[in-house]
Amino acid sequence: MNKSQPVSSGTPLGPDISELKLIRFSQHGDRDAFACLYDTYLERIHHYIYYRVYDRDVAEDLTSLVFLRVWENLGTFKIGQTPFMGWVYRIAHNAVIDYYRTRKPFVPIDDVDPRDLSHSDRVDESIDLTHLSQKLVTAMDGLTATQREVLILRFIWGLTTREIARRLNRGQGAIRALQMRGLQKLAADPAIHTGLLYG
Repeated sequence: MNKSQPVSSGTPLGPDISELKLIRFSQHGDRDAFACLYDTYLERIHHYIYYRVYDRDVAEDLTSLVFLRVWENLGTFKIGQTPFMGWVYRIAHNAVIDYYRTRKPFVPIDDVDPRDLSHSDRVDESIDLTHLSQKLVTAMDGLTATQREVLILRFIWGLTTREIARRLNRGQGAIRALQMRGLQKLAADPAIHTGLLYG
């Protein structure tokens, strides 16, 4: 990809400029155009990754990596063959898979120095929230991959049933069924249900 000649010189990158133009400008090395694409999709990609790794620092690192890969591979993106968001989403999905393939094992609890623990006034609240978050993570792991995907796209990304159906290449009825079954599994866990209602 030629990164030396910005093609949008003299063309204001306002809110009315189309995604298609931003992609074409970016493919010719226009960093301002790419910054617009970055701003448009950053939050959604970060949310997607965070609710896969459950670690804010890791999510930020992986999000940065995803957009670096997007920039480096823009020349391979074929306009009109697939939605740009779907292409970025696939890069994010692969980054999460790579992370889990290469991540290091957890440090044993015996190796944790008690002096490193926080003793703030809200430590009990933090422990409660952490405990509930861990239960949510465990409950989500109990879902099928597709159920988990549907719930993330629906409630984290805020996509409609129609958008999810198009993204996953399934009928809207199937998406509603997956969503219902996933929510039913989460609600069936007494610890999660009680924690969400009374925590």
